[in-house]
Amino acid sequence: MTNDTISEVSGSDNADASNLHVKIGHWNTLKIIREKGFGVYLEGGQYVDILLPKRYVPKGSQIGDLLDVFIYLDSNDDVIATTDKPKAKLGEFACLKAEEVNQVGAFLDWGLPKQLLVPFSEQKVRMRQGQYYVVYLYQEDRNWRIVASSKIDKYLDSRPPSYDSGEEVSLMITDRTDIGYMAIINNHYQGVIFHNDIHQPVRMGQKLKGYIKRVRPDQKIDLCLQNPKSYKSAGDFSDQIIEKLKEHDGFLPIHDKSTPEEISKYFKTSKRVFKMAIGGLYKSRQIVIEKDGIRLAD
Repeated sequence: MTNDTISEVSGSDNADASNLHVKIGHWNTLKIIREKGFGVYLEGGQYVDILLPKRYVPKGSQIGDLLDVFIYLDSNDDVIATTDKPKAKLGEFACLKAEEVNQVGAFLDWGLPKQLLVPFSEQKVRMRQGQYYVVYLYQEDRNWRIVASSKIDKYLDSRPPSYDSGEEVSLMITDRTDIGYMAIINNHYQGVIFHNDIHQPVRMGQKLKGYIKRVRPDQKIDLCLQNPKSYKSAGDFSDQIIEKLKEHDGFLPIHDKSTPEEISKYFKTSKRVFKMAIGGLYKSRQIVIEKDGIRLAD
């Protein structure tokens, strides 16, 4: 069988043996066809039979039952099933820990007994044991094994993005730069969240909801963690500041010279909006700006 055949198979017709195709590196729903002392064999489509070792067989399972299993290659490159949930599937990006580095490459923990190999040729920087890396899972052409690469740029979508401003997306933080954090968008594109648009702690590998701020003319994507269509104006935000001051006995230890990180402890907004809001409150004599914070006026 060629690798092209593998890339086309699907588990959607698993109930019909004549149409059954099993997809390596993904979840498949397969039927138990016989039992052995060491496990059960599942109907394997183009692979004939696939072993599900005994420790993964759900209690009470019987011949004819359908099981949701993840299919991969074991240490002998045999197709095998598991009910363990891997940290990523084929074709996905993930942040994984390097458990071992030897003369073959780096081996990452992806939640399965057989660790995930990153060949030296696929390492953006030489990997070190105990460190975490963002990688992409792909399948080798010659032997169908699932391996990974930290050269993630070459696996991102090269087509022009078609996102709209304010569109909700799924993000995974991949790196910190001088201007902000890089993030993978919907497992396809990469964008940047500028520091002044971050009002909560983030870390590499973190998955979270975000929004498209804009797609620039050069096709680069700016992101934010708060819906830009719901940003409060400085005037609307003033009421929130007053309420927060009342909750804290009329005083907050932040002011116009505070850092974005200090402001984010109390408000999920940019420093610019915060400064405009307290400026308006000061001019209307609703607050007093002191050396160490802001206070409700008498």
